[in-house]
Amino acid sequence: MIIIVKTKSIYFDYVQVIFGAALVALSYNMFLLPSRLAAGGISGVSTILYELYAWNPALVQFSFSFPLFFVGLFLLGKEFSAKTLVGTLCVPFVIWLTQGIDLHIHEPMLGAIYGGIVLGIGLGIVYRGGGSTGGTAIVAQLLKKYTGFSSGFSQLLVDGFVVAASAIVFNLELALFAMIAIYVTSKVIDFVQLHTSPTKLVMIITEKEEMIQRIIKGEIDRGLTKVKSIGGYSNKEKTIILCVVEQSEAIYLKKILQEQEPKSFVIFLNASEILGSGFSREKVYID
Repeated sequence: MIIIVKTKSIYFDYVQVIFGAALVALSYNMFLLPSRLAAGGISGVSTILYELYAWNPALVQFSFSFPLFFVGLFLLGKEFSAKTLVGTLCVPFVIWLTQGIDLHIHEPMLGAIYGGIVLGIGLGIVYRGGGSTGGTAIVAQLLKKYTGFSSGFSQLLVDGFVVAASAIVFNLELALFAMIAIYVTSKVIDFVQLHTSPTKLVMIITEKEEMIQRIIKGEIDRGLTKVKSIGGYSNKEKTIILCVVEQSEAIYLKKILQEQEPKSFVIFLNASEILGSGFSREKVYID
């Protein structure tokens, strides 16, 4: 049973890589290329070469990505490179397959925003699958691995060099819009990778732990964790109660606490990712 779960997880990783790579390709054909935005990476290089020599973007991206793939093969491991190979082949293939799509979006600002969002979602999904789309995305992943930078920030640094070249080939205005697209992409990548969810972490500091515990269990039926503490101002013993709730439950809990125990100190925090029973399925692996 555990082997089946692990196998399904591996297959799901490849599904994420393929789906994310397809989004990357669509963002290029639908938004970035029509808007003449060289938003970093091999795609940005192919946009510049298309402008200068009318070279086919799919062939350019395939030709540049393959040598970089072998760099990833030696430095990032076989599993990463297998998934990267899928992404490397998928992006130019989908670009070639969908090159006739025209949404008539040629305004640079719209291209930067829409293209950056779709590209960021695609890359974020690919990275969550443990892969890459090849090209300078491999360079960004190497930078992440050896520096500890986030995926989004690493991609931002690598893409900056391509934007500098686009400022020469196109103009400073289009280069600025390309930078906007890159910034949007980097933020969306980190957003997707963080598994951002609409859950809240509620932290309650109180002297009436039994009442608060009864409210949480009775009103919203959630588990909680209690931590004993000492108030820094009053020097009295207090209890910190931690509880993770859904957005709607947080609103209801806030109302109940204000009515029944308004003296307790309550903090609502955004919870980026929740693992464990009740919120997401845990994956179990055995070597």
